[in-house]
Amino acid sequence: MLALQNHPGIAASGYRAQAQTEVFKEARSGLLPQVNLYGDDVEAHSDNTRIMAGGLNNPSVFDRKALGASLSQLITDFGRTSNLSASAKLQASAAGQDLEATREQVLLDVDRAYFGALQALAVQRVAQQTLDTRQLLLDRVSILAANKLKSDLDVSFARVSLGDAQLLLQKAQNDSDSAMATLSAVLGFRQLQHYLLVESAPGPAGQFADVDSLIDMALKNRPDLVSLRDARDSADRLARSQRDARFPTIAAVVDSGGALTRDDRLPANYTAGGIQISVPVFAGGYYAARQHEAEFRAKAAAENLRTAEDNVTRDVRIAWLNLNNSRQRLTTTQQLRDYANQAYQLADARYRAGSSSIVELSQAQLELTSAEIDNTSARYDVLIQESALNYETGIRAVPQPR
Repeated sequence: MLALQNHPGIAASGYRAQAQTEVFKEARSGLLPQVNLYGDDVEAHSDNTRIMAGGLNNPSVFDRKALGASLSQLITDFGRTSNLSASAKLQASAAGQDLEATREQVLLDVDRAYFGALQALAVQRVAQQTLDTRQLLLDRVSILAANKLKSDLDVSFARVSLGDAQLLLQKAQNDSDSAMATLSAVLGFRQLQHYLLVESAPGPAGQFADVDSLIDMALKNRPDLVSLRDARDSADRLARSQRDARFPTIAAVVDSGGALTRDDRLPANYTAGGIQISVPVFAGGYYAARQHEAEFRAKAAAENLRTAEDNVTRDVRIAWLNLNNSRQRLTTTQQLRDYANQAYQLADARYRAGSSSIVELSQAQLELTSAEIDNTSARYDVLIQESALNYETGIRAVPQPR
């Protein structure tokens, strides 16, 4: 769809998801071998140069030009790096679900704008038909008045009705242009685009009969809830990682290299290997505080998920009620339109027969126009409410079998 290709919000969410995937790769890299290359070019000022301060390592300094490499492989840090990696992976998954949630929001906006544009065009057609009908009435009354069969008062009333129809059409045209501008914007275009829109019909009334099953579907499929679950699990794994940071780290290290030029007391090549064990003993409470911070954030993430689930349950129920109400309103407006059309036909016949005034006919025209506009609005409101309920339940986010 155009919106999925052009909308900047979807592109931004996609970039954030890709960035979070790179964060996972960064965290995972700690489990892989680390290789570094070294080069030294050292000149000692005397044969007995010694470093007297600043370190406890071997202080001897010899002339040399050497190249070497170091290979380090983590053996275990008792789960810290693996938990960090798992936390980053869950965050990447959450970012992917955020992208899906953004897509769903954009599609909902497109549906609303699309059906709003259809609604505005339908109202414009009603307004145009009303104008044509009232123009015919004015022409007819003018001819009758010219032949002294109707009064000038009837002509004045017909002109007022025609003016009202012109105002209605002008407003409908403006609403139609505004709706098309909204549709162009949600499709990702800066310039106003004009589209040939295709009518849609509401779905079957029994499609959304059971609200409890819709709530269960929403809690399972809504991408924003899946993202919050991934964020909660990620925070939990991060808390475990911070707890494991107080455990020892064990790694295997191998160093090898050779000297291009060297002092005679140095060998031409060297190779060494060993096991390094690092044990954090005391850091002023840093590790404990970092663990507690991560644990509190994990608890907050769990509460955020629970709040979101409660809100989704409420929103699905409200969307379901709104859809049912819009269907009932559509049925009522269809009946009112039929009644108003019958009343208009009767009023027109009575006016033609001279048994009623133009005021009665104008009132009947007004009520018919109002009923047709209400029915048109109700028909597209059903489509908008269906789209809203689809969004709230996450129906479009359900993976479809291939």
